[in-house]
Amino acid sequence: MRIAVLSGGRSSEHEVSLNSGASVREGLAAAGHDVVDVRLERDGTWRHDGEELALHPAGGLLDADVVFPVLHGPFGEDGTVQGLLELLDVPYVGSGVAASAVCMDKLLLKDLLEPHDIPQVAYGRPEDGPQGFPCWVKPARLGSSVGIVKVEREEDFEAAVAEARSYDPRVIVEAHSDGLEVECSVLGDQVSEPGEIVVLGDGWYDYEAKYTPGGMALEVPARISDTARERLRFLALEAFTLAGCSGLARVDFFVDGETVMLNELNTMPGFTATSVYGKLWEASGVPYADVVDRLVALALSRYEAERAARY
Repeated sequence: MRIAVLSGGRSSEHEVSLNSGASVREGLAAAGHDVVDVRLERDGTWRHDGEELALHPAGGLLDADVVFPVLHGPFGEDGTVQGLLELLDVPYVGSGVAASAVCMDKLLLKDLLEPHDIPQVAYGRPEDGPQGFPCWVKPARLGSSVGIVKVEREEDFEAAVAEARSYDPRVIVEAHSDGLEVECSVLGDQVSEPGEIVVLGDGWYDYEAKYTPGGMALEVPARISDTARERLRFLALEAFTLAGCSGLARVDFFVDGETVMLNELNTMPGFTATSVYGKLWEASGVPYADVVDRLVALALSRYEAERAARY
């Protein structure tokens, strides 16, 4: 099968996306697919083999059977590229336009889940003030911990909001949790074994810890009770379904004893060599090549089901 892999993009996660794309291309090739490399430059230009692509509605993309948009952050993971792929009329891996947009925006996602009794840390907008101290001030629509500030004192709150707003005009303020950071991966209707994030050295799970070799360790299985483990896996699939997601997601939690609180849901998590999504499936008995192969099959299935509707 011919698969076009998109990587790069306009967001601050451009380099992470390039690394993710390289891993996905390798995995798809190992699964026996014909892989096409499509690079999205920082200025938004799409290129293949160095040549700029011309995109036409209903024209597909380089005769690909499926597109794998390994794009992180705005202009890629937020529904924008998904909308373009819908107009090109090509199957693509991952969630559709609405779910991608909602899950990219931490405020929208938390507002969506709150009426459904999905437990979460206290949160609000900057105008609501700090959620106690310490608290976390974050750009609402970025990933990879870009622009996040931990605020220890009230006098530092406004500066933290300004820092977050330099990345995104929408900002979320969250209460601190002392719970363990535990993540699981969703693949279709299956949920992986949860893994615990252990930051090595001082600090927290920031960009450097995530993408620097030796910055973090993944403890699988997570050091939580069986009750908390099953609760976490149930909530992951519940949130995935409520948000209207498809294909894949990584769902992040705080676990404090038997208390499990959802932190966020990532519709296109990192796929680099150090990324958690694939490692959790590997620990659950599903090799990387099988994961990306299954995602391609899920993309085709969703495309066929949606095109069968008359709208």
